[in-house]
Amino acid sequence: MTRVLSIWLPNLAIERWRKTSDFAPDSPVVLTVEGTHGPIIHAVTPAAAERGARTGARLTDARALDPALVAVPADPAGDAVLLARLAQWAGRWSPLVEVDGADPSTLFGTGGGGLRLDIGGVAHLFGGERGLVADVRVRFAAFGLTARVAAAPTAGAAWALARYSPSPLAGEGDSPEASGERGLAAQLSPLPVAALRLDADTVRTLERLGLKTIGALAEVPRLALARRFRGAGNVVDALDRAIGRKREPLTAALEEPRPRAALRLEEPATHPEAAGQALERLIPELVRQLQERHLGARRLVLHGFRVDGSVATTGVATAIASREPKHLQRLLAEKAAALDPEFGFDAFALKADWSETLDAAQDSLVEDPSGEPELARLVDRLTVKLGPRAVRRPEPQESHLPERAIGWVVAVMDSPSPLRGGGVGERGLKRTNSLSLPPLCGSLPPPRRGEGLANRPQRLLDRPEAIDVIYATPEGMPRRFRWRRLVHDIARVEGPERIAPEWWRQPSSARLRDYYRVEDGNGRRYWIYREGLVGDGRGGLPSWFMHGLFG
Repeated sequence: MTRVLSIWLPNLAIERWRKTSDFAPDSPVVLTVEGTHGPIIHAVTPAAAERGARTGARLTDARALDPALVAVPADPAGDAVLLARLAQWAGRWSPLVEVDGADPSTLFGTGGGGLRLDIGGVAHLFGGERGLVADVRVRFAAFGLTARVAAAPTAGAAWALARYSPSPLAGEGDSPEASGERGLAAQLSPLPVAALRLDADTVRTLERLGLKTIGALAEVPRLALARRFRGAGNVVDALDRAIGRKREPLTAALEEPRPRAALRLEEPATHPEAAGQALERLIPELVRQLQERHLGARRLVLHGFRVDGSVATTGVATAIASREPKHLQRLLAEKAAALDPEFGFDAFALKADWSETLDAAQDSLVEDPSGEPELARLVDRLTVKLGPRAVRRPEPQESHLPERAIGWVVAVMDSPSPLRGGGVGERGLKRTNSLSLPPLCGSLPPPRRGEGLANRPQRLLDRPEAIDVIYATPEGMPRRFRWRRLVHDIARVEGPERIAPEWWRQPSSARLRDYYRVEDGNGRRYWIYREGLVGDGRGGLPSWFMHGLFG
């Protein structure tokens, strides 16, 4: 039985924009595209929607209602690229995935986008359609994307239910009992005529005639509808496609095969050096394919095919896209030497399992090169030697407490992310037996709008260290402190900068902090803070801590 799953991402444009925006979450922002008579609103934030901004309206009309609206240029082309990546990633649920529309540029009239999947014969792998729908929602939510999902016997019905069903429970779950033509027609009957994917002019004409729902439209004689609506606004054709009288097959976009080099041996090779010697012929061929397609490899997989039918596999990942033969050969040589030939290899294959666009570029015209490629090669070599969990890099975290504002993730990602074409890092790794920066070299994330991070040090202690401070009054400026057995007289002091505790993750007894930038008599500058206030009811006298160093 044919079953189609429709995934509608109504807020794709605005949610993608938020991931790279430094605006406050409650900012009244609208994304705009250029229209015939000025900017048109492409997508809106919830705050802008509350102020009367609507998708498809002119920006001048929306600002007449609220002049405080902030207009930001939209990026429909970037949204289309993201949707194409999501279509490839959605292959985890079905081998046949289609971007919902032939022309990606037409998908973003409402700031959203969609996918259609043929799930006939695969839903049982996820515990039925309800389990499949639940898994789709959870995984899109993990990317920060809102998804409305519906399954139906036809693509048109699934499209209509995902976008126009008033009840998520009735319209976004699986309903095998409505698979018949009569049951499907009854399920679509209360939906508006716009759910038939008709053009705007046809929808307006039908509404003026009083035919506002699919049920009311279905009661009109087919011959009368066929005479009145033809061409692009063929209402009868749209009805037939929705309830299954006319077939609408899905056509998945053809995916270009990944770069791959293969080598067949005339005689089985049983010596351990066979895989390494095969790389000398495989890598140049793979690099040639990467150069022709302007790609760089991020993950390479080497397969050794044995004469008994078994396959030995190994691979490496790179920090940045690369197609330098010597670097790739160096990374794979040790891995290839570890492959066990057993009864002998008779063929090898090297595939760029993950690649990214890599065009020729000049490092610098007048200045010294940035050194990024050399650093990436060093990270790659250390990762191969020590393992991926032993080489890590700092990454900003969602916290305004300095010690929680950074975390550590693996330096070389081994899987791509559909949201940005990069890797999804591992979190929560332990610090033991790992290669990381020294304790005083942790870096803060760049300052965000509305936060006073501009004057914070770039060198932080892993954990604040207790210090003894002398001050004139409990609430006054510090005058002298002792840290690591040395006494420092404070010559200059600036502050305080107050940081409240994170009440949603800390206990109610947590105390606020007052940070000071101080300089001692020798010109050394420090970042210290007082934890708590006298009489705040959350403990005794305030405590003082050293948290960072300037310079």
